[in-house]
Amino acid sequence: MAGDPTPAFALQVAAVKLCKLEGGSRRGVAVIVKKVVGRIGRWLGFAGLLAALLVSVVGVQSALAQWGTTPLPQIGAPAPEFELPDQSGQVRRLADFRGKWVVLYFYPRDFTSGCTIEARRFQQDLPKFRTLGAEIVGVSADSVASHRRFCSAEGLQLPLLSDPEGTGSRAYGSWMGEMALRNTFLIDPEGILRAIDPIVNPSRHSAEVLAQLQELIQAG
Repeated sequence: MAGDPTPAFALQVAAVKLCKLEGGSRRGVAVIVKKVVGRIGRWLGFAGLLAALLVSVVGVQSALAQWGTTPLPQIGAPAPEFELPDQSGQVRRLADFRGKWVVLYFYPRDFTSGCTIEARRFQQDLPKFRTLGAEIVGVSADSVASHRRFCSAEGLQLPLLSDPEGTGSRAYGSWMGEMALRNTFLIDPEGILRAIDPIVNPSRHSAEVLAQLQELIQAG
């Protein structure tokens, strides 16, 4: 107990000191109780304020993590153009995919658990997307060489674009610090942005996007 830094121990020490000062009288006991209760109240008030601040900070961080440092593009408007190299070094542009649906997904890092699961699911469902006339394109801040290793390790047959400076990611409101955020955009064959998924679960995201794409195609 001698090294215990907890509020409970501090209050115990305060109570002992107060007892000595008050001489153990009844009046002293009353004063001790009042002071100790007052200190408990202050500790609880401080704890509550700290909890509120933590919740506030976490909420702000969560919002920033999803929305990035630039605004998201507008649904119904032309999707922002991009010009980035894929894992083979070939420069890809949004215009290259004109006439097809594009599932453009941004993710933080190659080889990380969530990003690996997400990529595997997209690869698994790639034939289904292509049956619907859609291509899947991934974007992260990783280098071309990193993308090449990632695709080789996971057997990925979809283009992964390298965006180390965040130019394409910023255009889609999907950049934070030094990496892309986990946001997905559905772009129709005319290059119009039709849907945005800013909060995704990597393990089931591909299936959700596939269902979303089918609904958009049926709706015309």
